[in-house]
Amino acid sequence: MRSIVKPFLFVTIFAAAAAASGQRPVAVTGTNALKKEIQLKLDEWHKAGKFPGATFGVVLANGESFGLAVGYSDRVAKTPMKPTDRMLAGSTGKTFAVTTALQLVKEGKIGLDDKIEKYLGTETWFARLPNANDITVRQLMNHTSGLVRYEFKDTFTNDLTANPEKVWKPAELLSYLFDTKAAFEAGKGWDYSDTNYIVLGMIIEKVTGKKFYDEANKRVVKKLKLTNTIPQDGLAIKGVVQGYAGDKNPFGGKDEMIANGKFIINPQFEWTGGGWASTGEDLARWAKMMYEGKAFDDSLLPQMLDGVAAPMLGRETKYGLGVIIRKTSAGTTYGHSGFFPGYMTDMMYFPDSKIAVAVQVNTSVPQNLGKPLGRLLVEIAEAMKQ
Repeated sequence: MRSIVKPFLFVTIFAAAAAASGQRPVAVTGTNALKKEIQLKLDEWHKAGKFPGATFGVVLANGESFGLAVGYSDRVAKTPMKPTDRMLAGSTGKTFAVTTALQLVKEGKIGLDDKIEKYLGTETWFARLPNANDITVRQLMNHTSGLVRYEFKDTFTNDLTANPEKVWKPAELLSYLFDTKAAFEAGKGWDYSDTNYIVLGMIIEKVTGKKFYDEANKRVVKKLKLTNTIPQDGLAIKGVVQGYAGDKNPFGGKDEMIANGKFIINPQFEWTGGGWASTGEDLARWAKMMYEGKAFDDSLLPQMLDGVAAPMLGRETKYGLGVIIRKTSAGTTYGHSGFFPGYMTDMMYFPDSKIAVAVQVNTSVPQNLGKPLGRLLVEIAEAMKQ
């Protein structure tokens, strides 16, 4: 495979020169060559794997971005995937909930080390939540609360599949944990759980008096012009391509997740545990803005990046406030991965080079990828940095 070195160096030198002269960076001729080199890598990856298709996003140090695509959005019709095709981003969407919450922290409406009882203690169900009186907002964000996942419990997936058009209320999701024992005492362990972010979403709505999606759209998505990122709030989501979850998966029990223009289960349930549809390019742009402190007051960035050990995610991997902090051969990265039946996502920001990359695939069958999404991102980033 040919190197990506020359076009990237051209872009980097151009950006540095523009910054020194005070000029606003503009599109450079090297970008087209860079696109071609990355496309070759994507084509090679697709040929070696068994997944339908993917979108890929890149943001350079100077802020210039572009999207690429490979494979098919519909493997039966052989419809070519486009860079603007949306997919469900899974847990990557937690970053929008965290950013909204951090803005509210700066405004003094939420305290990171407040007990959640302060905000939700009057709810009739509150005492039935494991560790209810001991959990802090920070512990929700970094998954140290002791709350386990509701979304993979058989009782939930069975109910979700049996009621495909049901609109789920947050408290109904939490009810699958009511009166159960916590996995560990609050603050004394780590376990990744969407449940934490459902509770965080409820706190956001409590202190703002507004629906989460309305607040996040106003504060984050529209403000930062993420025009291809939309709420995952119903059975039909505009521009989202077919996703393939594998036969007999527990979420609907079928391979194709969309039938007659609607999802076979209501993806609305994911809410602040994920809850957004996006593209590779939008997610790469989002990662760069967020991890450079441009999505909330940058005085809170050290808090976001103050990670705790997250051994379930990999050796030496840490989890901050809605951010996976990974040590890779291309350097430390900040980002997040995501899963929703039929789709997988990963995005990374490389602080040393100030580039961001993101990828989405329309399958949730890991063995069909050929290589993990994170490895693909690192390989391309390494080639760009040389």
